[in-house]
Amino acid sequence: MDKKVIPLRSDNITQGKARAPNRSMYYGMGYKETDFGKPMVGVANGHSTITPCNSGLQKLADAAVKGIEEAGGNPQIFGTPTISDGMAMGTEGMKYSLVSREVIADCIETCVQGQWMDGVVVIGGCDKNMPGGLMGMLRANVPAIYVYGGTILPGKWKGEDLNIVSVFEAVGQNAAGKISDQELKDIEQHAIPGTGSCGGMYTANTMSSAFEALGISLPYSSTMANPHDEKMNSAKESAKVLIEAIKKDIKPRDIVTKKAIENAVAVIMATGGSTNAVLHFLAIAHAAGVEWTIDDFERIRKKTPVICDLKPSGKYLAVDLHRAGGIPQVMKLLLNAGLLHGDCVTITGQTIAEVLKDIPDAPPAGQDVIRSIKDPMYEQGHLAILKGNLSPEGAVAKITGLKNPVITGPARVFDDEQSALQAILDGKIKAGDVMVLRYLGPKGGPGMPEMLAPTGALIGAGLGESVGLITDGRFSGGTWGMVVGHVAPEAAAGGNIALVHEGDSITIDAHQLKLELNVADAELAKRRAAWKAPAPRYTRGVQAKFAFNAASASKGAVLDNF
Repeated sequence: MDKKVIPLRSDNITQGKARAPNRSMYYGMGYKETDFGKPMVGVANGHSTITPCNSGLQKLADAAVKGIEEAGGNPQIFGTPTISDGMAMGTEGMKYSLVSREVIADCIETCVQGQWMDGVVVIGGCDKNMPGGLMGMLRANVPAIYVYGGTILPGKWKGEDLNIVSVFEAVGQNAAGKISDQELKDIEQHAIPGTGSCGGMYTANTMSSAFEALGISLPYSSTMANPHDEKMNSAKESAKVLIEAIKKDIKPRDIVTKKAIENAVAVIMATGGSTNAVLHFLAIAHAAGVEWTIDDFERIRKKTPVICDLKPSGKYLAVDLHRAGGIPQVMKLLLNAGLLHGDCVTITGQTIAEVLKDIPDAPPAGQDVIRSIKDPMYEQGHLAILKGNLSPEGAVAKITGLKNPVITGPARVFDDEQSALQAILDGKIKAGDVMVLRYLGPKGGPGMPEMLAPTGALIGAGLGESVGLITDGRFSGGTWGMVVGHVAPEAAAGGNIALVHEGDSITIDAHQLKLELNVADAELAKRRAAWKAPAPRYTRGVQAKFAFNAASASKGAVLDNF
């Protein structure tokens, strides 16, 4: 494989007399004639000052450019957008978050294919940067590597570590009279100390960890902190590894196979990762052309224990996981237990087993972030797929951190997030209630917004274990509690969640994997006959396009499921 001469895609636009006008454009950017024999390598740079997650990415892009140049490539930098989930949460802007996943994928596919690049380094930080980036990489299917922007360092207040979820929960604590207005302000001002993505095993760190498990990112890179020099060094090394992958013609679809996705999902389960990983890996598998369904997550969950004690339901942050051995240590434990496929290829050309060969067989002594397979946090994974008459296509429940993930109670019905949040803050939600937040799915939201504001308020009010919440929207990776999201079919598509009335009995039973509306079929048929689909909330622009094209959450809410 190493000796095979792989023709460059860029030869089609930079060589031969007929290509002189094309070359002229490159001369205008400072290229020399000798440059045209080098690979043209894209650097998809997600840097922005929109969010701390991405405001520290430029130094990584600069490092990647140096790595490409030192390894004999021509770097071609282009931008990708981002939306800050943490800033948009609870606002109309949150409806653009999932939309941005598709926009990012489109940007990367368009630039890589339009400029006929030989490879691409994708650099991103906030939640949708990862799945959007990988989807674009898979569509273009030229050699590619993902560089995660890195996690944030913890904030500090009164000797305690803080993170973004601390603020949302503090809002609920303040409303319940547990902390003062000044204490809320202090937490708000100290939670985010600098650059990097949200610090727990929330969506960004979940997806970065999964990418490392896939083999599309370098070992240890997923848990590095953005402010640390090792993050820049890793970005530079990633670029050099990509140049070798171009020579060997290792493409994303060679790496992202069904077995590799099984590895990634096993790591997601072992680390207690975000519910959003279900939605995103359905979309990633679709882009990769891999057969993968929502039921496959349940198959992996049943045999994979949770072995990491990480927030939101645990104690530790990503920086603590990094010090304890990072994702390679987690993967080595899973590999030794027969829970990973060691023969999957990585972007380095090595297999997973070869990458992990020198990793210790046991986690380091003196730490309890990573536990042994024989002494897990939970015997089975935490992302359960619930089905029933409320979710015949499936719904996603995060069941770790709960003493008893079973509740039957009266429905408290809300057709928007803001009224639901206000009801919590006003003390109108009581223990035993089951909140129903609907018309918030891919089509109904549109854009399937996350519900961190109401779920954080429930936790802050002390109702996290005693109030159920179901939605056809999504949850932040920082959410935990008696919550069920991604209910499909969604309300806007006529799913049974649209037929729930105030006071109806609803059962959430994670033990039996059930989500049931305890109403007779005849009554549901009567309600369905009277139901009318709501008018679209947007009729022009990106939101209208998303709502029109989006598949069900059970299909990853992709826009090209034709």
